[in-house]
Amino acid sequence: MSRLSAALHLPPWLAHALRSQRGPVPWSAVTRGALSAGPLLLVAVRTGHTSLGVVAAIAAMLSGINDRPGSRRASVKRIGVPALGGALGMVIGTYAGQGTGAVVLTVILTVVGLVAGGISAIGPVASAVGTQVLVGSAVGAGMPLPEPGWARALAFLAGAGWLIVLRLVLPTPGSLTGDFRFDGERKAVAGVYDAVAELLDAVGGPQAIRRRAALTAALDHAQDALAGPRLRRYASSSAERRLHAQYAAALPLAEAATALAWAGEPVSERASEGPRRLAAAVRGNTHTGPLPAPSRSAPALRALDDALLHAAEVFDQGRGGDLHTRPRTARDRLRAVLGSAGREYGLRVALCFGASAAVAQALHQGQWYGQHEHWYWLPATAVFLVKPDLGPLASRVLNRAAGTVLGALLFAGFAAVLPRPDGLIALVALSGALIPVATRHFAAQTAVVTVLVLALVMVGGEPQASAGRIGETLLACAIVLIVGHLPMPGQRGGGVRARLAAANEAAHAYLTHVLDEAGTPRIGTSGAPDATRMRNPGTPGTPGTPSDHRATRWTLRREAYRTLAEARTAISLAAHELPALARHTEGADEVADLLERLVDTITACAVHLDDTGQIGPRHRERLAAVLTELTGPVERVGLRLPRTPLAG
Repeated sequence: MSRLSAALHLPPWLAHALRSQRGPVPWSAVTRGALSAGPLLLVAVRTGHTSLGVVAAIAAMLSGINDRPGSRRASVKRIGVPALGGALGMVIGTYAGQGTGAVVLTVILTVVGLVAGGISAIGPVASAVGTQVLVGSAVGAGMPLPEPGWARALAFLAGAGWLIVLRLVLPTPGSLTGDFRFDGERKAVAGVYDAVAELLDAVGGPQAIRRRAALTAALDHAQDALAGPRLRRYASSSAERRLHAQYAAALPLAEAATALAWAGEPVSERASEGPRRLAAAVRGNTHTGPLPAPSRSAPALRALDDALLHAAEVFDQGRGGDLHTRPRTARDRLRAVLGSAGREYGLRVALCFGASAAVAQALHQGQWYGQHEHWYWLPATAVFLVKPDLGPLASRVLNRAAGTVLGALLFAGFAAVLPRPDGLIALVALSGALIPVATRHFAAQTAVVTVLVLALVMVGGEPQASAGRIGETLLACAIVLIVGHLPMPGQRGGGVRARLAAANEAAHAYLTHVLDEAGTPRIGTSGAPDATRMRNPGTPGTPGTPSDHRATRWTLRREAYRTLAEARTAISLAAHELPALARHTEGADEVADLLERLVDTITACAVHLDDTGQIGPRHRERLAAVLTELTGPVERVGLRLPRTPLAG
């Protein structure tokens, strides 16, 4: 058996290429996909505005890729902001393509690639903005249409706006419970309580670390779902304020559960019953009913009991709560763009996008395309291939090539039998419906998108071009592979190091705050918590309405765990690169492990501090040990460990 396992062991870069996500079919997203690009194209064809309909359908397709699970409010930002970037790219590409020669156009697109690549280092939404800016520029320059650039941009915004309307209006499976506007938020908050319960079940066992990471992911998701854009600064409805309060009430529960996991001593099954009932109450928009109280034999168990009591009161009152987020300033975003990750990513995107645009124009001028006037496919393909957040380089190239070949062959078969244009429009609608499912694997997503785009451009008047698209895709794969292995100024692996540096800074900011708290006189430090504090919202230092110290601590704790999760994701992707690239980030996983232990230990210290008024000797020893152990690995990956005294 062991020999068979060894024989089937695949190198990391190949194993990642074959890996796919699992889960239930997102029927709501499937419905939105079916009603987006296809109907838009049908209306445009029937009204004689086919070319604008093609642009709107492309925007709806790109927006469908960004239509992920979450709240309606968060989806406005996730879909709408990148769409603005795509419209801007459409304007830039259209006017640059019409008013310049091949050389100047290549330079302009290269500069656009440099800026869009740097912006992508800010975060996921910014990365989607960069993608759509580049795709819009390529389509605007390489797809000759009769309309001016501003009209194309409006059509692009209309396509994305239509999907946003569908997202806001159409019900989802959980929308029949309570206020349908907040079904995504309700599901996300309930997921936090479920994650707390699962972590409590795993305390003392081998799954505790994985469950703690799942709790971090649930908190991140709920935070994002609740913190979407709004017209007013604060929650304006009682339902939304109630959800904010329920999320805030989960933070002390998560803190206590993390401290119990750090201690490693199993707890009774009774401990997880309360969080599960809270999850059911959130999900069903009902009252909690009586909650079973856990034992109060240890500081973390007492913290868990106090947090459950407070949560029960919050669920009854629902007065609102802080999301404990610290918004990023313009200076923070500029640092990300100009930092090592932004510079490295920007240079690679600029080279790939510029080189692919130059090659595409050369082939176009040499009539390699034959009668085809559209040369956008090559640079647009390079955009998706050069995106590191879509997976390791080798995995992206393999999946893009395989998906394009499959999609082009499928479309060739469909094009031979389907009536035009109605059959092709139906194919666009079907492909739009499949995108939410296909996003689970990059090859499947590429195949569906290839079918959709080929159908769009054929409706727009271009001949069937499956063979040409396959050739252009393989050429884009070669360009990106070459550029991806070129030496660049500075140290390789800048994205991983930048995220590790952010996690390192956040962890030490969290530690410094807790140590400062330990040096401050506290209320109720007799060794046992004052139970009346939970019932007196005006008393400082309680989980009910936290003091400034505790509120700041929760914000810093959330930031530490979030940045650590982002670093983990970047490290995992880098580890699945080809060996020539993966070696540049060796040792990063060890630093992430130690930072995770540090943040867990700080959380345990904070819980013990709330209960006793001081950090115990055992906690100080563990802190000192982790900090000492961090020194070597941190220096090896090129980071700096701040000095943090343990006295206080």
